[in-house]
Amino acid sequence: MRSLKGKTLFITGASRGIGKAIALRAAADGANIVIAAKTTEPHASLPGTIYSAAEEIRAAGGQALALQVDIREPDQVAQAAQAAAAHFGGIDILINNASAINLTGTLDTPAKRFDLMMGVNMRGTFLTSQACLPFLKQAENPHILMMSPPITLEPRWFGPHLAYTMSKFGMSMCVLGLAEEWKEKGIAVNALWPKTVIATAALAMLGDAVKTEYCRTTDIVAEAAWSLLTRPSRLTTGQFLLDEDILREEGETDFEKYAVKAGNPLLPDLFL
Repeated sequence: MRSLKGKTLFITGASRGIGKAIALRAAADGANIVIAAKTTEPHASLPGTIYSAAEEIRAAGGQALALQVDIREPDQVAQAAQAAAAHFGGIDILINNASAINLTGTLDTPAKRFDLMMGVNMRGTFLTSQACLPFLKQAENPHILMMSPPITLEPRWFGPHLAYTMSKFGMSMCVLGLAEEWKEKGIAVNALWPKTVIATAALAMLGDAVKTEYCRTTDIVAEAAWSLLTRPSRLTTGQFLLDEDILREEGETDFEKYAVKAGNPLLPDLFL
């Protein structure tokens, strides 16, 4: 039986959204979840803190360790990885989920926003992977999963929001590099991206551009992540995978259950 029971997952940005959904799916198996995120106090518009997520994870059947971490800061990331490994006896899986988004053109992207996206998306992914690798290489079935899109050099993905695209493709470049660097050690490094827009609090940053009734829920990404992370790590690495495609490989045929509103047309996600 495939399961994440007893496995330790270090998930960045797991206090809400897709990160928390993956955590809850793993918790249902009895996994240990390290919630590495910044939010310790309730936000005015974004739900969830590291502590409320920990409560939900425990209620779902898992163990939780809530760590306040700014993944842009190498010392904080290194200390969090050490604390996680000490608390649970190691790290089996790293999910680089934390991300900053700002879909603006060049003239409308302040340096502060540029630095935030590069810092969280690219730098944070690199630093967190770097800090967790010493523990992952000791794991039985180690995985690193980036929540980042398939790389493409099509200009249409760069023109409208250059800074954001650069930062997300930076995460995807980490997939290519780390997968090649660590394939002999059996550490799987892959990217997962939703085929359709997922209904999360991040949609609020897009204003009224996207209606949630034309989206899928976070459950589809969580199930796809579970399917990938329970595979032998030497079986699949260096791949850019879509949630729906993974589940189709697993034999899933009913995708209406993942729709916010069944029967509505679905919006394809960014970069697809």
